Formats: sequence, structure tokens, C-alpha cells
Amino acid sequence: MEMSNVQRAQILTEALPYIQDYSGKVVVVKYGGNAMIDEDLKRAVMGDIILLRLIGVHVVLVHGGGPEITDMLHRVGKKSEFRNGLRVTDEETVEIVQMVLSGKINKTLVALMGSMGGRAIGLCGADAGLIHARQLDADLGYVGEITDIDTQPIHDLLDRGYIPVISTVGCGDNGEVYNINADTAAARIAGALNAESLITMTDIAGILRDREDASTLISKINVSEAPQLVRDGIISGGMLPKVECCIEAIRRGVKKVFIIDGRVPHSILIEMLTDEGIGTMFV
Repeated sequence: MEMSNVQRAQILTEALPYIQDYSGKVVVVKYGGNAMIDEDLKRAVMGDIILLRLIGVHVVLVHGGGPEITDMLHRVGKKSEFRNGLRVTDEETVEIVQMVLSGKINKTLVALMGSMGGRAIGLCGADAGLIHARQLDADLGYVGEITDIDTQPIHDLLDRGYIPVISTVGCGDNGEVYNINADTAAARIAGALNAESLITMTDIAGILRDREDASTLISKINVSEAPQLVRDGIISGGMLPKVECCIEAIRRGVKKVFIIDGRVPHSILIEMLTDEGIGTMFV
């Protein structure tokens, strides 16, 4: 159905209070899932981020890239191995992780934003010591545990009007490179920036009471309610570590944390700038 100019104006008017609330604030977007693979969704996400920057929101994009890393490892004849959801990362694998995340994916996103009129600069956690890390577990190899976030490089870019695009590799005391879980990195970065909100994009609608029924979406969860939802099996499997990262971000001072469906075009704008919202909010 064709939308009238009056309807378009009404939508903008309804968005105004949200624009005012977020203007000048920092919002961290953890970008992953199908929205990274589908080209139309990718352009929609980049467009949303550029729009938010133009209306005064300081957006920081943190991205993963697990499927592309797995694909590249397969091409060179290496089998991917995971333990407790983390990729076992030997010396050769960490080189490929760095190449795919900080090279191919990061620069592709920066170039795409540039082609759409955005001003983005790519960073990895090793740049200026942004993500400092140590080895998490010797059995996992070069998988890192974050020890410190230096937000100065991010603030420098935000202050100059750029959108920081961050790939999640970290650096150790002796210059070694570590593979960092993107959800964990986004939560720590959001906390260190005292962000207004953290938005995590996934391939499901949010936290569902019945995983087979999207109408059972839980729109708001207090962090104190999360343990009971885990005991009831509502939060389980691959959603567990994501929820743990959401709770970590809240405890580190992030005001609001969202898990949203990245398969829905413009889901970021729907969550941030409309009454209805989309996905699950943690407070």
C-alpha cells in the first residue's frame, strides 16, 4: 500500500522524542548473523547506522565473522573445532582470523558505508591497544580474554564525526594477537564507553517463551529475572552466552541492552525510534 506524505510526516513526528533522547549519546551495535551475509540486509544495516549518525547518534559498530572464518579455513584445508562455543585457534588459525576479520570483512563494511555517503574508519582491537587481552585457556590456543579496553581511539573518531567499525581481535603484552568473541567484545566496549545502549543483532526474534512461536516474545527482561528464565529452559543453548554478555553490559553501566532480529530490514531503527520496538530489552 502506498504511503501518503501525511503518513510519512506522522512517522517522523513520532520518532522525534527518541531522536532527542539518543542525540549525542553512544550506541554500540554488535553486527552479526544473517544480516552480515544477505546483501540487501547488509545495505539496510549500513543505511540505518549512517542515518543515526546524521541525526547526532554516536554509533560504534562491532562485528564478528564466524561463517567467513570457517569458510576460509575450509579453503586452506583446516577443520574448524569448537569448545563451549569458542573456536580453537592455533597459530595458523589466528592469522586467518586476523586476515578475514580485520582485512576482508572490516574493510568491506567501511567501503560500503563510504559508497552510501557515510564516514567510517575501520579499527581492530590491536590498533592503539584498543582491546588488550590475555590467553583465556591454553587448550583453546589464541583465544583471548579481555583485560582492558582503551576507548581513546574510539572517542577520537567519534569526536571527528566518523563511525568506528571494530573487528574483534585483541593484543597481548608481547604483541601476540588473540581471537575475541564478538558478543563479549561488544559488551565490554559498550561498558567502557558508558554507552546509552547496546544492540545485538541475531537470527531470531529475541527471547521467546516458546522457541517455536514468535508471538511469545518477551519484550523486556530485568537482569534479576534472567536466572529463573535459564532454570526454566527459556534461555538456553546458543542464546545463553549472548544473554550473559547483555547482563555484563548492564552491570558495566550500559543503560539499555537489546537483542533484536537482524533478519528484519531496518530492525535497528524500529527498535530505537518507534513506540513498538522489536526484540527483547534488558534493563
